[in-house]
Amino acid sequence: MKWLLAIWLLVAGKEIIHAQAVKKHGALRVQGTRLVDKDGKPVQLRGMSFGWHNFMPRFYNAGTVKWLHEDWKCTVVRAAIGVEPDKGYIKDSVGSMADIKAVVDAAINEGIYVVIDWHSHNIRLNEAKTFFTEMAIRYGKYPNVIYEIFNEPDFETWEEVKSYSEEVIKTIRAIDPDNIILVGDPRWDQDINLPAADPIKGYTNLMYTVHFYAATHKQWLRDRTDEAIKKGLPIFISESAGMEATGDGPINYEEWQKWIDWMEARGLSWITWSVSDKDETCSVLEKSAAPDGNWKETDLKESGIKIRKYLRKYNANE
Repeated sequence: MKWLLAIWLLVAGKEIIHAQAVKKHGALRVQGTRLVDKDGKPVQLRGMSFGWHNFMPRFYNAGTVKWLHEDWKCTVVRAAIGVEPDKGYIKDSVGSMADIKAVVDAAINEGIYVVIDWHSHNIRLNEAKTFFTEMAIRYGKYPNVIYEIFNEPDFETWEEVKSYSEEVIKTIRAIDPDNIILVGDPRWDQDINLPAADPIKGYTNLMYTVHFYAATHKQWLRDRTDEAIKKGLPIFISESAGMEATGDGPINYEEWQKWIDWMEARGLSWITWSVSDKDETCSVLEKSAAPDGNWKETDLKESGIKIRKYLRKYNANE
């Protein structure tokens, strides 16, 4: 019986360690181009992004966060607050905040990291400052929190994005001096060469986002990102997937694996889009999926089956 108890304690110990990723790593910071933990050791986060909250509010709950953590082995989730569309932050700030808080509170309770994503393609400076002021006041004391201040600038110049970002960073840093802030860049987070040539100065713990969809964005974007890293830019892959940039079309498994191998070789954190049941390739769930997790394989689309395997494999030691 003693050997059975020993095995049980070993398994239970592994589960406890996994369940306490934030307790294990603590407050994150940027050291050079790397994301490191409280002990200065490199950290690589891997997880899932929820879809636009205003389109997929049914998944914005503690049950889904718990399932993504325990079954999919996510060490980070991303709460994507839709800004301009119907039921988004501009038109329904109260409802929007309730959805975002549900996910952030659940992630803190689960002991994993959470990206608070201002999911817009446009500069809405005053609204963003109001939103991140509330988020920083409420969550700035928690090491779990990462702020993503501009999801995907589209046609704005880097000068415009940089100016906007500096204002929002200043707003957050007045309240929360330490937690990681993610900065977007033009052309849907593909022009990473622009901030590499002209980065934001005067602040610490900033990282810059690259987004890829493997069937569209291939070696050229990996090469461009490598050059940015060589120039000293810290990179965080806050949105990615295996199909076309539209979120639809067939999955390019070969190119997706190249991206995974590339990120793993560089220790880059990555998040996959998205926890949704929309009729598109990148939404990982079928309509049959329950709103609060406990999904069977039949509830997962092709992309969902694949990314769950990736996360369980690469986060196995977390």
